[in-house]
Amino acid sequence: MDSIILQMLEEYDCRNASDYENALKEIMQEITLLGLWRSKFYEHALFYGGSALRILHGLTRFSEDLDFSLLKPNPDFDFSKYYAAIATELEGFGFDVDVQSKHKSINSQIDSAFIKAGTKINFIRIGVPGRILDRLHHNQNIKIKLEIDIDPPGNHGVEVRDIYRPIPFQIKTMPIADLFAGKIHAILARNWQTRIKGRDYYDFLWYLGRNSALNLKHLETRLQQSGHLDGPLTENLFKEIITQKFKVINIENAKRDIKPFLNDRERSTLELWSNEYFMKAVDRIQF
Repeated sequence: MDSIILQMLEEYDCRNASDYENALKEIMQEITLLGLWRSKFYEHALFYGGSALRILHGLTRFSEDLDFSLLKPNPDFDFSKYYAAIATELEGFGFDVDVQSKHKSINSQIDSAFIKAGTKINFIRIGVPGRILDRLHHNQNIKIKLEIDIDPPGNHGVEVRDIYRPIPFQIKTMPIADLFAGKIHAILARNWQTRIKGRDYYDFLWYLGRNSALNLKHLETRLQQSGHLDGPLTENLFKEIITQKFKVINIENAKRDIKPFLNDRERSTLELWSNEYFMKAVDRIQF
């Protein structure tokens, strides 16, 4: 394994298989971003979502996916032509990976792919202790999902951010107010009750803790595009909609979803979570 990867790994306090897997996923995510930069991907797209918050803004939870959005709609965009660049970059740093398209069962504006890596072989390469290796199933895989929106909503900005590991490079992303709007859209647009994503609600509180403003116009565009809003979105209407959402969410399911992505200190904050807690937090949102 490349010495740079081993140096990056030292920044994590890995004590069990889950710790090592989260650390490797994040390192592989950053190398994937580097491979996309080398292939000129950011001339056409930008990086957003939970992993962008983690890598670019210091979000304290781990994130599984890499989310991207084209700078302008292009139904003919071919994401697969960048798979080789991703695989080449990861393999160059010593990882054994496979990059595959995810078959779309329905017509969607989102194209998806998976990076798959054998857990055991890559754990061996980074020197994971034998007591942890012995508990792994031979066919266990590390998976990173990549998604790109080929019909992106407008009314957002673009900014260039610097990344310094594994080597210095640059990517394009959205300003924090637009990223916040994307997170609020996820909260409002997801219909799952039994598979609720507690990550969305954790991130919501993270934005509030940073006093991040919300780009209401970008949120309006997203909600209109997804069919969740017919007309204009005012501050008062938005507060009514999100308060109602917080009133009915299954808090216990949300907690179960987020726990694997948090350390012990962060998990203790879940004791605060309740429907009333989130409803009260709406008044802290800035525009």
